[in-house]
Amino acid sequence: MSLHKFSILAFLTVATVFFSCEDDDVFVPVVEELITNVTVDLTPQGGGDVVSLVFSDPDGDGAIEPTITGGTLAANTTYDAAITLLNESETPAEDITEEIEEEQEEHQFFFSTAGGLDLVVNYADQDADGNPLGLATTYVCGASSSGDLTVILRHEPNKDAVGVKDGDITNAGGETDIEVIFPITIQ
Repeated sequence: MSLHKFSILAFLTVATVFFSCEDDDVFVPVVEELITNVTVDLTPQGGGDVVSLVFSDPDGDGAIEPTITGGTLAANTTYDAAITLLNESETPAEDITEEIEEEQEEHQFFFSTAGGLDLVVNYADQDADGNPLGLATTYVCGASSSGDLTVILRHEPNKDAVGVKDGDITNAGGETDIEVIFPITIQ
């Protein structure tokens, strides 16, 4: 086959594939939002000072290491918690929390403790389908202890999988949007 015939055949093949695709067949990649700041504000029920757990990574996956500020909580106290997510690489900062609220059926926060931390996190909100979301939670502190609290935001988890509605990430699937480990002391 001559080079000229090969070129025409290649062009026709590409053109046929390109022009025969309908709009429904076009693949549009989903670009996940950049989360550079996670703040968990803990307000003691009955009054008291707010404790803020903060993760900050202004350059995202850049060279600067993130900073993580844990907190000290009071023993035998329950806190109302609210999570705020920001993309501070934009000016003004983009509030990713609003996007999570809008796409609540596609997101869920998961919480786990390690190191003997006597803390239980309970969901205080739910998505439009009645499944947990986790932007609002309660933190029930037990006896004096210390350890780590891991906060994970999962995108498109299977909320009907075993244990997921109870906050167990084991069968959740989906993709992790962000995972942060906060050091916590209860005294």
